[in-house]
Amino acid sequence: MGMIHLPNMRFYTYNGVFDEEKKLGQQIAVDVTVHYPIETAVKDDDLTTTISYVDVYETVKTIVTTKQFNLMESVANTVLSALLTQFPQVTQIDVAVHKDYIPLPGIYDPFVITVSGTPADIMQRGQA
Repeated sequence: MGMIHLPNMRFYTYNGVFDEEKKLGQQIAVDVTVHYPIETAVKDDDLTTTISYVDVYETVKTIVTTKQFNLMESVANTVLSALLTQFPQVTQIDVAVHKDYIPLPGIYDPFVITVSGTPADIMQRGQA
């Protein structure tokens, strides 16, 4: 079993609960790991028989930059659901959303929301 890992994709968004976040915007980072049988999918060295990391990136970019969310949890879940629907040949997808700036006093590292799922999760929710 192999995986494609797209770490630290950065996007400027206007997501968040606080008015400042929606007005001024902020940068977030998204990590995606796609687990699937790469060794069998690339036997013929043909992009059409595998998963393109460019397609994964474009899906994440479209969701994160064109939709507005109050919660980073919603960003993560929407990305996860979209990728699971788009790539049913995966065994699992992991998504992490890093929020570097939170309008709270204090010193802290980025806050991270992480979700994982399988194509069966989408089918159970009736989204297939």
